[in-house]
Amino acid sequence: MKKAGIIGGGGYTAGELLRLLVHHPGVDIAYVYSRSQAGKPVTSVHDDLIGDTDLLFQDTFHEAVDVLFLCMPHGEAGKFLEENEFPDDLLIIDLSNDFRYKSTGDGFVYGLPELNRDAIAAGKKIANPGCFATAIQLALLPMADQQQIKSEVHIHAITGSTGAGQQLQATSHFSWRNNNISVYKAFNHQHLHEIRASLEQLQPEGVPGLNFIPVRGNFSRGIMASVYFELPGVEIGAIQQGYRDFYRDHPFVVISRENPHLKQVVNTNKCLLYVEKHEEKVLIISMIDNLVKGASGQAVQNMNLGLGFAETLGLQLKTIAY
Repeated sequence: MKKAGIIGGGGYTAGELLRLLVHHPGVDIAYVYSRSQAGKPVTSVHDDLIGDTDLLFQDTFHEAVDVLFLCMPHGEAGKFLEENEFPDDLLIIDLSNDFRYKSTGDGFVYGLPELNRDAIAAGKKIANPGCFATAIQLALLPMADQQQIKSEVHIHAITGSTGAGQQLQATSHFSWRNNNISVYKAFNHQHLHEIRASLEQLQPEGVPGLNFIPVRGNFSRGIMASVYFELPGVEIGAIQQGYRDFYRDHPFVVISRENPHLKQVVNTNKCLLYVEKHEEKVLIISMIDNLVKGASGQAVQNMNLGLGFAETLGLQLKTIAY
């Protein structure tokens, strides 16, 4: 049985990670580190875990573990690793954006298994992708692999309120978010950097413009991304077969024959993709749960690869149908 430690235990991604790890058959949670919550039961913050764990938040993190998850605010993970020493053989998985865009000199592997599975399995430092980035990259990777992204890409993606994190903001109040919808960070969302880097890993001659309009949704969790671009001269059957071939050995990506909806993926580690063509435009719809495949579920998937477990272990989750 492997041991896991969690640094920064109070937020949504930590809560989702705990939900997955307390039921994982190959892992025991050694500690959940949180200075602000130290001494309190984990269930005092993550009350959906009542009856599942008796863990307390701790203000120390020196017990030996096999994997360390960093669930810290953006900008804090890098400082934490600079200030503390850990064994070279420790598997570290960072859920912030601190190491997603840096040079390979920092030792971190970009943790999108459908792109970098072998490198993740061999690595010891994994930068977990962003939630929007995961949904959008999975929509486009097969096209980049075939060198078919030759025109500007248009992306419209809507996310649930948990994507903004647990810290209260003006736009996360129920009275503001409910029965409401709004665009934010149009054309300059921070996830564009990692999306472009991954696409150019497969299509190294370059990718045209990525026009991304992110939207705040009035629901709690999930992402729906619709992605389209011009692709003349290629039949839809060939495009769909390319998607099936690219994801054939990736257990969490499902190519749907029907136009999907969000409830098909909420509470799962799935990405559901649907591909169709309208005259010369190819349209890809991508659905994920932002807290699972877009964050903590993908982190567990990366842990499984890094520790030598089956990739799907502990992630056979069921959708909530109603």
